[in-house]
Amino acid sequence: MGKNVLIIGASGDIGIAIAEKLAMNGYSLLLHGNQNVARLFQFRRQSRTEAVLDIMEANLADPTGIENFIGKLAYSIDSIIFAGGRAQFGVFQQTPEKTMDEMLSLHVKAPWVITKHLLPSMIQKNAGNIIFITSIWGRDGASNEVVYSSVKGAQNSFVKALAKEVGPSGVSVNGISPGFIETKMNQQLELVEKEAIMEEIPLQRAGKPEEIANVVLFLLDKHAPYIHGEIINMTGGW
Repeated sequence: MGKNVLIIGASGDIGIAIAEKLAMNGYSLLLHGNQNVARLFQFRRQSRTEAVLDIMEANLADPTGIENFIGKLAYSIDSIIFAGGRAQFGVFQQTPEKTMDEMLSLHVKAPWVITKHLLPSMIQKNAGNIIFITSIWGRDGASNEVVYSSVKGAQNSFVKALAKEVGPSGVSVNGISPGFIETKMNQQLELVEKEAIMEEIPLQRAGKPEEIANVVLFLLDKHAPYIHGEIINMTGGW
């Protein structure tokens, strides 16, 4: 308890749920956001005074934004939660190259660079946690979400590979792969589309951001040290 946790994408629905859960359980937080960073300042006003160490705004879809973000990190980090990102919908052959570059930077390069920067101190302490919130599409792929599926698949592979490399150094690396979750990312779907998805999910409902947060807390807890290099599916059986 009391460890410093960096949450990338903390202003999203899943990110803020993770922040709330960890704050209630004694963790100290460094929160990253971009377009909705005001939500993080509101969260800090409503939380216990010592819960939020810092709030950092950065556009990680831009290489310059990644570099600037690294320069803002002023605290020792014990754990990193990569909960950020954005979806990209559309036919693959109509996807602009600029969009491809941004999606790669946001979901792949930014985690690479941030992890590379923070990993040496974790290895020196022989302790640390790195957790990715990936996606069911990183495993199965989705039509009209080819680029998003690709970068989430890259995150899954990064988790498995890095876990093998840093396991002997005491650093834990895992991923959580959500299915259909009640977030703003899914608000573009029509009611009939949502109903069709619910029919395919054995639990007959969408997941909740706080359910993802519960698993993050579990992975950070001292009772889960032997879970390593795993992608934990949270899909309701979908």
